[in-house]
Amino acid sequence: MTTDALFEQLKHPNPHMRDRAMYEIADSHDEETISRLVSILDNEDVTYRRAAVKVLGAIGEDAVPSVVDALLNSDNVTVRGSAAKALAQIATNYPELPFPEVGLQGLKKAIDDPNPVVHIASVMALGQMGSSAFEILLESLNTTDNVAVQVAIVNALASVGDPRCVEVLTRFGNDEAVDSYVRESAKSSLSRLDLVMNYKRAE
Repeated sequence: MTTDALFEQLKHPNPHMRDRAMYEIADSHDEETISRLVSILDNEDVTYRRAAVKVLGAIGEDAVPSVVDALLNSDNVTVRGSAAKALAQIATNYPELPFPEVGLQGLKKAIDDPNPVVHIASVMALGQMGSSAFEILLESLNTTDNVAVQVAIVNALASVGDPRCVEVLTRFGNDEAVDSYVRESAKSSLSRLDLVMNYKRAE
């Protein structure tokens, strides 16, 4: 099947057909495939757009530089949000590989994105990166004055599953100077973190 036909199939109403096309594109990808996928991230067709995010996630590390470029430099908020989600997919698909530094730094910058869709998606993506994202999340938590971002970071720290998160969440949960919503989120994240860490120990 030609590349064009495979890309057409990403719009197919049948999810099995879409999945098959996704894997074929990911398996035979090159630079051109990656830039073509990135160009779909602002497509009006949500199915097509989500499929592109998934294929970028399946391609993995090779896609990171182009996706970060879209995350930081696109003037389209849908593209930036989709790029953050694609980075999260890469981390989820390749948990055993250290996440490329360019990806971590790109997401760190995107936490300051003026649009909530983008900064929340970026924080959630960092939550998928495990311990390598800990320092970035901590620094942003300490420097941002955006309560929604703080809450997202506190929730992301629970997913990171790093023992150092316990101390941070405990401190934020007990700090009277912190916004009450952030404090409550920190407390509920602590119990989630406990589950995540127990699960990791059991593996």
